[in-house]
Amino acid sequence: MAGHSKWAQIKRQKGVNDARRGALFTKLGREITVAAKQGGPDPAANFRLRLAIQRARDNNMPADTIERAIKRATGGGEGANLEEVLYEGYGPGGIAIMVEALTDNRNRTAASIRAIFERGGGSLGGAGSVAWQFKSRGQIVIDARGRSTEEIELAAIEAGATDVQSDANEVVVETEPNELEAVRRALAEQGYPIVSAELTMIPQNTVTLDEAKSAQALRLLEKLENDDDVQKVYTNADFSEAAMAAFSA
Repeated sequence: MAGHSKWAQIKRQKGVNDARRGALFTKLGREITVAAKQGGPDPAANFRLRLAIQRARDNNMPADTIERAIKRATGGGEGANLEEVLYEGYGPGGIAIMVEALTDNRNRTAASIRAIFERGGGSLGGAGSVAWQFKSRGQIVIDARGRSTEEIELAAIEAGATDVQSDANEVVVETEPNELEAVRRALAEQGYPIVSAELTMIPQNTVTLDEAKSAQALRLLEKLENDDDVQKVYTNADFSEAAMAAFSA
């Protein structure tokens, strides 16, 4: 599995310690608040909010924390002035990187993202510089341990998936953005363990990096992910197996 799928796979394998889980809950809460602010607080009528809530549940976010994040959308305070910003840039080896952020201060966030790119051997680009290399898709990850990957793949295709990739541990299902929820529900109802289901950006082509460039790129991506204002990071990098193993250790 290449590109963003491989970066996402690395993050899952690495796990999240207690300190980072607190930061993750903050980011998930912001995502819920912004979704509720834009589309209303009723998940039944707000597709983006449903996805945000499901992602929070997938990461074991407490129900009362989710509810508070929804209430902040209409109650003002933290999250009331957040806006979405997309940054595009290049990493080691010329890889394309897209960064989705939620911020209440564009100048602060832009300066922080630019500094991370430059210190990590990359550079921040202008609007549209790399976005054309990605396509918006739904992505569902299923835990395949102890199960037949062929069976899962067939079920995903029958449910409406546009592409399926697998290895010994997981199956990654790609869907059209508007089919994500229907496919996720169909697979969940058949008892397949859903690790995550979200809208994402899939690279149309990947760039293969050697071990040294892979290690450098992975450090850059992690620093971007760890920025308080960053929600998601996408890349078209294809990492060496040795670098993946070392980074995940």
